[in-house]
Amino acid sequence: MKLVNRIAIITGVSKGIGESLCKQLLTEGCVVIGLGRNNNAIQHENYQFIPTDVRNVSEVNAAIEQVLASRHGKIDILINNAGLGYFGNVEDLPLEQWDEMFQTNINGMFYCTRKVVPVMKANGVGHIINISSTAGLEGMPMVSAYCATKWAVKGFSESLWKELRDFKIKVTCVYPGSVKTDFFRNSPSIQPHDYMLMPDDVAAMIVYSLKTPDNFHQVNLEVRPLQPKGPKSVQ
Repeated sequence: MKLVNRIAIITGVSKGIGESLCKQLLTEGCVVIGLGRNNNAIQHENYQFIPTDVRNVSEVNAAIEQVLASRHGKIDILINNAGLGYFGNVEDLPLEQWDEMFQTNINGMFYCTRKVVPVMKANGVGHIINISSTAGLEGMPMVSAYCATKWAVKGFSESLWKELRDFKIKVTCVYPGSVKTDFFRNSPSIQPHDYMLMPDDVAAMIVYSLKTPDNFHQVNLEVRPLQPKGPKSVQ
C-alpha cells in the first residue's frame, strides 16, 4: 500500500526513532505532524510541528483538533512514540519519576488514541502504532517502573486491535530491544553503542508495516540486537 498523501501524527519526534520515522514517512510521500515538547531540525513542506506535552490532555486535544481543522481534515496514521525511562532500585525511585513515566508512556498514548479513533472510524481506515519495548515482554531488574509502563502498552494494544479490527483500523505494537538513542541518558551505567539497534532500522520496519496490504495485519513486532554486547571473543 502506498503512503502518498497519508496524514501521519507522530509523538516524540525530537530524536531517535521518532525523528527517523518523520524522515522516512516524508520520503514515502506522507504529510507528517510531529507532536512533542521539542522539535527536530527537519525542514520539509509536508512536515509540521505542533508543540504538545502529551501528558496534558487539553494540549493533545487542541493539537489534534488543529490538524483536523487544517487542509488535511483527516488522520490516517498515529504513532505513539513518546516515552522515557528511569533506572534504579524500586525503593530509591522518586515518586516524581514514577509519575512522569506513567503520564508520558501510558497517559500520553491514551490521550492521543482516544482522540484519533473516532476520526479513523468515520473514515473507515487507520493504523495505530504503539511503541512498547522488550521491557514490555519480560521483567528486568532496576527498571521495574519502566517495565510496568511498557507492559501496560502491551495490554492496551492487544485489547485495542481486537476492538478496532472490524472498523478496518490496524493496531501494531512494537517491542524494540536496546536502541542507540538518548534513551539511556538517565542510566549512567549504560552508554549507547553501535551494537544496539539503529533508529533508522527500527523506523524502516515500522514503515513497512504501514505499507502492508489492507488485509495484512502485523499485530506485534519484536526486534532485538543480535549481539547487544558485541561479539564474544573466541579463545
